[in-house]
Amino acid sequence: MSVLNTAQRNAVAELLRVSPVADELGRRFGAAGHELHLVGGSVRDALLGRLGDDLDFCTDARPEQTLEVVRGWADAIWETGREFGTIGLQKDGLRLEITTFRAEAYDGVTRNPVVEYGTSLLDDLERRDFTINAMAVSLPGHVFTDPYGGLEDLAAKVIRTPAPPAQSFGDDPLRMLRAARFASKLQFIVDEAVISAMRDMAPDLQRITAERIRDEFTKLMTGADPIAGLRLLVDTGLGDYFIPEVAGLKLEIDEHAQHKDVYEHTLIVVQNAIRLEGDEGPDFVLRMAALMHDVGKPATKAVGRDGRVSFHHHEVVGARLTRQRMKAMKYPKDVTSDVVELVGLHLRFYGYGRGEWTDSAVRRYVTDAGPLLSRLHKLTRSDVTTRNKRKAANLAADYDALEDRIARLAAEEDLARVRPDLDGNAIMELLGVPPGPVVGQAWRFLKELRLDRGPLTRDEAEAELFKWARDNGHLSS
Repeated sequence: MSVLNTAQRNAVAELLRVSPVADELGRRFGAAGHELHLVGGSVRDALLGRLGDDLDFCTDARPEQTLEVVRGWADAIWETGREFGTIGLQKDGLRLEITTFRAEAYDGVTRNPVVEYGTSLLDDLERRDFTINAMAVSLPGHVFTDPYGGLEDLAAKVIRTPAPPAQSFGDDPLRMLRAARFASKLQFIVDEAVISAMRDMAPDLQRITAERIRDEFTKLMTGADPIAGLRLLVDTGLGDYFIPEVAGLKLEIDEHAQHKDVYEHTLIVVQNAIRLEGDEGPDFVLRMAALMHDVGKPATKAVGRDGRVSFHHHEVVGARLTRQRMKAMKYPKDVTSDVVELVGLHLRFYGYGRGEWTDSAVRRYVTDAGPLLSRLHKLTRSDVTTRNKRKAANLAADYDALEDRIARLAAEEDLARVRPDLDGNAIMELLGVPPGPVVGQAWRFLKELRLDRGPLTRDEAEAELFKWARDNGHLSS
C-alpha cells in the first residue's frame, strides 16, 4: 500500500501544480488569514486521474469573507448557495465552489438540511458522505489530509462512511441512495455495514424531496454499471419508496421461461441497451425505457387453460405506470413522454417475421416512433434475451430485414417526414372552406391515406380529397 499511496499522493500534487488557479486562490485565502482546501469529489477524481473543470473547496472563511477574497479576482460570482455556506465562481474556464466548514444535519421532520458552520477541517470531513469523499489537500501547501482511510478505500474500491453508517444516514438519508449511485458510477463495492444500515433505515428516504431523489437516481442510471446500483436499491428496499415497480417484477415469471423472472430479464435488457448506446454516451431515456418496459406485466399476468402465462397489453399498462412514476419523481415532461412512448412501442416489432407487415405497417412504425426510432431499434434488439441461439438469430435477422426495409422506403418516400400530399392551404382552396375543424379532419384523412398507400400524385390526392368531402357532407356534388 505504501508505494500506491505515495504514487497517488504525487499524482494529486502534480495535478495541483499544473493548475495554477487553485494555488493562486489558496494564496489569496492565506493572505486574508484563512485556510483553503481542495476537498471531496475533486480529490477523489484527482486520485482516479479524472479531475475535471469543476473544483470543490472548503474553508474556515464565512461566505461574506469568501466574497471579499474573490471579488475582483473571479471572472464571475454567484451566490445561489450562500444560505448553505457556498459561494460559486468562475476563473479561467474553471467552475469553483467554496464552502465554509460545516456540519449539516436533518431534524428528522423537515426535508431540508439544517446548516451549522463547523470550526475545523476534520469536523467538516467527518460530516461528508463517504470516506472516498472525505479527503482534502491544502492550498497552496499541498498537505494531504485523510483521517478516515479514504485512500485505502479508493484503492480497495469500497464505499464506507466516515462516521458510523446510521449516524451518516441519519444526518442525510439521501446518502443511502448516493451509495448505490457511487456503486454504479465508480463500480465500487458497498461495505456490508453500509448495506445493513441502508436496509434498516430505508424508510427514512421518505424525508427527502422527490427532486433530490430524482437527481441521484438519474446519476445512478447513467453510471458505468447501473445494474449494481439497481440491485442495491431492490435488495435494501430503498427502491420501494420511489420506484417500487422494479422490485415488483421480481416474482413475475417471464413468458419465455428462459429467465428466473422478469426482474432478471429486465436487468439484462438494461445491460443490452447500454452496449448498444455506442459513442453517444449514457442515454438516460433509453436506459429508463429498458428498465420500465415490462412493469405492466404484474398487472396483466394471466394463466391460460394450457398453463401458459401471458401478459396481454402489458405495454399499454406499462406506459401508463411509467408516466405516473416519472411524474411523481418530477421528471421533465419531454423526458417522461419519450420514455413512455418507447415503453408503449416496444412490442410493435413482434409479428414482422411472420410476414404480416405491409409497407403501410412499416410507414406507421416509423411515423409512430418519430424521432425515437433509433432508440426504439436499440430497445427492441435489447429485449431479445432468449438463451435459444437459433431463436435469437432469427429475431436478429428479422429486425435486420425490417431496418433494411425502413431504409429502402425512407430513400423512396422520406419517411422521417410523412405528411399528407396536400397541405392545409391546398385543402382550404380546393374545398372552399375557411380554417377550422374540417381542414384538420381532411388533413388527418390524407395522412392516413399517405401511410396506407405511400406518396400520391397531385391528381390522385385531389380526387381522394373530393371523394372524402362528398362522403362526409362537406361538398355538395
